[in-house]
Amino acid sequence: MPEKFVVPQFIDNEDKILGPITVRQFLICLGATLFIFIAYRLLTLPYFIFATVIISAFAGTFAFLKINGQPFHLFFVNFLQTQTRPNKRVWNKDLDNAQLKALIAKPPEAPKPVTARKSRPESTRLRDLALTVNTGGVYNPEEDVGA
Repeated sequence: MPEKFVVPQFIDNEDKILGPITVRQFLICLGATLFIFIAYRLLTLPYFIFATVIISAFAGTFAFLKINGQPFHLFFVNFLQTQTRPNKRVWNKDLDNAQLKALIAKPPEAPKPVTARKSRPESTRLRDLALTVNTGGVYNPEEDVGA
């Protein structure tokens, strides 16, 4: 009896640790809480409130927002790569005067001699043996020579 293997299901789903919150979302919220605490210790109340709103907005966006079914951090990385790489690559090689003079001064190359190729044989010994084996001895290469 062959061995049975368990095929993993739902590999796209992240592991949940606290209700519907995944490990990634929990770590993002934990990091945001750390930044908010640092802002609380360093800033006065109006600046602290402003920093808390900004940090919470970034953390909420990166933790919970999905665009086209993918987490926002993947969308953001793809967006940055698209913006930093050119969409169209154009080969625009212009030769300067020194390169043009070097090309003109260089003597033309002699054409390479053309080698004659042998024509392919119509029938080979290997093909005849294969046909003899495949047909169970019915095919005889000596009879096919005249055809």
